[in-house]
Amino acid sequence: MVAQGVLWILFGLLLWPEPGTATLPLLMDSVIQALAELEQKVPATKARHTTSAWQLLAQESGPHDLLHHFLLEGRSLKVTKLDAHQLSPELRGLTKDVAQHGIRGMQEYGVVLAPDGSTVAVEPLLAGLEAGLQGRRIVNLPLDSTASPLDAGATFPDTEAMVPDVRATSPGFRDALPDVISADVGAISPDVPVISPDVQASSPGTRAKSPTTVDSLLVVTLARDLGLAFLQDPQTSSHSGLGTEGCWDQLSAPRTFTLLDSKASPVTMAFLNGALDGALLGEYLSRTPEPRPPLSHLLSQYYGAGVAGDPGLRSNFRRQNGAALTSASTLTQQVWGALILLQRLEPTHPQLRGMGQEQLAQVAANATKEFTEVFLGCPAIHPRCRWGAAPYRGHPTPLQLPLGFLYVHHTYVPAPPCTDFARCAANMRSMQRFHQDTRGWDDIGYSFVVGSDGYVYEGRGWHWVGAHTRGHNSRGFGVAFVGNYTAELPAKAALHIVQDVLPGCAVRAGLLRPDYQLLGHRQLVHTDCPGDALFNLLRTWPRFAANVKPRTARRASRRSKRKPPPMILPATDLQ
Repeated sequence: MVAQGVLWILFGLLLWPEPGTATLPLLMDSVIQALAELEQKVPATKARHTTSAWQLLAQESGPHDLLHHFLLEGRSLKVTKLDAHQLSPELRGLTKDVAQHGIRGMQEYGVVLAPDGSTVAVEPLLAGLEAGLQGRRIVNLPLDSTASPLDAGATFPDTEAMVPDVRATSPGFRDALPDVISADVGAISPDVPVISPDVQASSPGTRAKSPTTVDSLLVVTLARDLGLAFLQDPQTSSHSGLGTEGCWDQLSAPRTFTLLDSKASPVTMAFLNGALDGALLGEYLSRTPEPRPPLSHLLSQYYGAGVAGDPGLRSNFRRQNGAALTSASTLTQQVWGALILLQRLEPTHPQLRGMGQEQLAQVAANATKEFTEVFLGCPAIHPRCRWGAAPYRGHPTPLQLPLGFLYVHHTYVPAPPCTDFARCAANMRSMQRFHQDTRGWDDIGYSFVVGSDGYVYEGRGWHWVGAHTRGHNSRGFGVAFVGNYTAELPAKAALHIVQDVLPGCAVRAGLLRPDYQLLGHRQLVHTDCPGDALFNLLRTWPRFAANVKPRTARRASRRSKRKPPPMILPATDLQ
């Protein structure tokens, strides 16, 4: 109960903005620091008699929070008051900065930079923690909109104690897809889709039954906002601005986050990260018996080495873990149910007024399909600004898309795999410096680089000709694993990204041809790249172009046994 009390007090503090207050950097570590300070100031005895922050928020935040109030309101709880001036000015300033997620112009607010390099919206994260602390609940939808839950004498929603299972056929999140919730995240079978994007089972064409209940955790974190993002045009099956990334003004003490797309949906990459983190941690809390861990400890573990010693349950692998949390058909029902609930709570809602059930069902199906394909079905790619790329020198040459090939490399040097954001980002900067300053190239040669931290790092990206496979740079994308894979293999999670996730995402986006082929660098250039161990594995992959014979020079096998030279570059001429 201490954790619940601390969280609710933190929500309450968000009502006390103080312009000009000194604040902490917009880092997840700052949020964790704020929670730790609150945990020290809230006695355990008082924490048992706190009230939901949403009751306080509803007094000043307007109708946007009616749904949260309805789903997360507690029973017979008293208010625990904490004078804001008992807290440090830095904490008060931080709560102002992360109070609500929003977009104004090209700026995104209410987001922080996490240690893994991802940007996270705090509002959906905290909402998921609160839902989890209350115990994950199935809530019956009101039959009509004649009585608002905020009216005097209104009753709390009817609920079932807990969600009996998360997926239709599995006993729960921690038991679902055990290969995902482990250090070896890449052990997922490549033949099993992350979440099937086929949501037609829940579409109006198959006359799916209108939902009568919703899962409070999924609705307050993801389903409501995902549905609202697709309400502009119910017939639109995709939203080009969904999952938009951005750039921080600086990485050491970030203050301003600027989106890369002026037409970004409110459901940005940062929002999706925060929503999924909130859902995953809320699920974990709902299944964890008392005494639950302090929230500061839980977040430190999740954005660090892993929750409760499980390196698979951390932010680096939120997409893989999110795939185990729910199915596409279940999420479609939750989005549909969230829109129904919002429509009944707010009959005059400008986006929902006059919309029928078939329209809402179509919106839910479209939103879920886009989410599963664009977010869960694609790898997490850190943009160039995130790893500190230097500007491109000269004028890049555009690719003629879609391309027909994926060329696989290893970096050779640096030889050790990079397992965290700081090391991977440093490796990217080092390779770019060598390519530009020593090789004289315009930019880092690779299209993308894959770390062992669960992330892909953007090099020249999807749209510009690279310098990775001499004579073939305009025909395919060059993807490199960080490390020397002459005698060992990359992490299974990294292999899964290159074999399935990255090309599958590119095919759906029209960047890679459906009949694309995969080749090792040595098949086109005289080189050992991508290393004997990795190349032998590539030969077993279905997309491998076996008819293209390796062109490795004889002396290459002897050269591979030497100690790598002290430079940050593959020991071959990439172009």
